[in-house]
Amino acid sequence: MKSVIKSSLSNGMTYEAYRDLMARLVETHATTGLEQTEAYKNFTKLNDRRMKRWEKTIKISDGLKKRIKAFNLDITWLVISESWCGDAAHVLPVLKHIANLNKHITYKIVLRDENPELMNAFLTHGTRSIPKVIFIDNNTNEILETYGPRPSEATTYVQRFKAKNGKLTPEFKEDLQYWYNNDKGQNVLNDVTELLCQIKSKVCL
Repeated sequence: MKSVIKSSLSNGMTYEAYRDLMARLVETHATTGLEQTEAYKNFTKLNDRRMKRWEKTIKISDGLKKRIKAFNLDITWLVISESWCGDAAHVLPVLKHIANLNKHITYKIVLRDENPELMNAFLTHGTRSIPKVIFIDNNTNEILETYGPRPSEATTYVQRFKAKNGKLTPEFKEDLQYWYNNDKGQNVLNDVTELLCQIKSKVCL
């Protein structure tokens, strides 16, 4: 596993490089991933707009900023994503806002379909769900924590719907987008800040 992590880290893009890639894909009406479908190409275009909006509008409370800045372990977030993924479009910009507040956090992104061995090591209930965030200790390369593919409240929302209906419907997926828009990234902010505090507590024991 350490060799897979090491290889993935060396291939990882910065957030800025990922956003540049998305911009090029939008210009050429293309998408990342193995499935070059018209739907995925359109999702990439939509997600580019979503990410631009969140990059400009995410708000972080002073209390959360203080907790984020107190984290002092050198870590890397290795994030598995694809340009067509709606959940990733909402989550990744929030992670960038958090990383911008703390010099100890390095943020790298890899594409799911180009890294099957990594993805298969971090399945969610047996599925290749993204985005998936892997928290890695820079000094030991140990995996400290994982996060994703959705924030905690959205996960509960999805699980409740699946339990009742068996699978997610197009109507539900549209409702989930409304949830993200109304939440404004706050659930991700709280989830990830809490994980940072838990990691700091563990490494300080």
